[in-house]
Amino acid sequence: MANKIPRVPVREQDPNIRKSNFEEVCYGYNAEEAMLEATRCLSCKKPKCVAACPVSVNIPQFILEVAKGNFEEAARVIAADSSLPAVCGRVCPQESQCEGDCIVGVKSEPVAIGKLERFVGDYANEHQLNLASTAPANGFKVAIIGSGPAGLACATDLAKLGYEVKIFEALHKPGGVLEYGIPEFRLPKEKVVKAEIENVRRLGVTIETDVVIGRTVTIDELLDEEGYHAIFVGSGAGLPKFMSIPGENLNGVVSANEFLTRTNLMKAYDESYDTPIYVGSRVVVVGGGNVAMDAARTAARLGAIVTVVYRRSKAELPARVEEVHHAEEEGIIFQLLSNPTEIVGDEKGWVKGVKCIRMELGEPDSSGRRRPVEVPNSEFEVETDVVIMSLGTSPNPLISSTTPGLNLNKWQCIIADEEGKTTREGVFAGGDAVTGAATVILAMGAGRTAAKSIDKYIKAKHS
Repeated sequence: MANKIPRVPVREQDPNIRKSNFEEVCYGYNAEEAMLEATRCLSCKKPKCVAACPVSVNIPQFILEVAKGNFEEAARVIAADSSLPAVCGRVCPQESQCEGDCIVGVKSEPVAIGKLERFVGDYANEHQLNLASTAPANGFKVAIIGSGPAGLACATDLAKLGYEVKIFEALHKPGGVLEYGIPEFRLPKEKVVKAEIENVRRLGVTIETDVVIGRTVTIDELLDEEGYHAIFVGSGAGLPKFMSIPGENLNGVVSANEFLTRTNLMKAYDESYDTPIYVGSRVVVVGGGNVAMDAARTAARLGAIVTVVYRRSKAELPARVEEVHHAEEEGIIFQLLSNPTEIVGDEKGWVKGVKCIRMELGEPDSSGRRRPVEVPNSEFEVETDVVIMSLGTSPNPLISSTTPGLNLNKWQCIIADEEGKTTREGVFAGGDAVTGAATVILAMGAGRTAAKSIDKYIKAKHS
């Protein structure tokens, strides 16, 4: 049987080499490897993998085409539901979504759906396949705020339906978190991000950068003066959270958001750029999610000895298992069941250490994970030059504060229903701006859902 074939391993850079460069860690499959791995798929009549995919890619069908060597057709199958296959194949948590529900995975390792999607996406980009297909123009305009995963997905689906779509991006490059948040060694910018954004542009979508909604122009002005029939807010969650402990204002304390933006968007790792960045010789990263792993692995590549401080155990780390494994291979130190209580500075106001207390796991909290509890008299200190806080992010309040009728919840996220409708008529929202920091694929799913809702809204209002 097909599922008796072992999962085809993926080639990677040697850890001792890659920890000193920013080249991509995973090499991906070649054609022969992809076709072999594709034969492991059972082509289930009721595929659970599709139901587990937030954008509902027809996974068995595209894998069947890969198995046959029909890579262009596989790309067309994916393109019907996703505009970012090379991105998603690299950064989506497949182990908790499509691969987590793969039937093959019950008795063996699941089919490497993510790696196959990446292969197809890369094939399409390398061969410059034009998969754009749109309905005739319908005369309606939609503005998208933010060019991250949610905005790109929403724009793609609306453009296919014949809408005139324009994306407004606050930064000087489109891509949102794909550009500023995820390191080059996980997600190459020119080869992957730029290429897949160009695919969105081929659908007729216009992208204008350096536009800060709420300052450059407001949502009211877009609706009332510029003639847009609906707005989608996919501005993400870029406002970092801190711990509110003594010493957080010392020099050398930064958010993971700023640290990664400097290295990714502003190329601080490249000596030909003038972007300043400081890591010293020792770095402490506080947090255990994917962003924490990205910050830790980036700091290590910049020459620092890096320690991740996380208040729960390894089993509770929210980061992907693959990312934790890669971090460990690259020499990242994990100080688990520990929590910072104070950041210590020198006489010049620079960080010199972090005071921590050891933790133990108690009863489960509202998240279902066991609550960390302080162990009395267990304080200790970690010497460091830099502290990177990776504790999550929330949406920037600029858009909501300049848009009357756009309500927020207690976490300062935009209130939107399951279809993406906000409390302001004609304004829809999705992704991290609504949920808080989450994953690329969940943001894309929200963007697609909102596109359907926007289409329904405009047709009902103007029929």
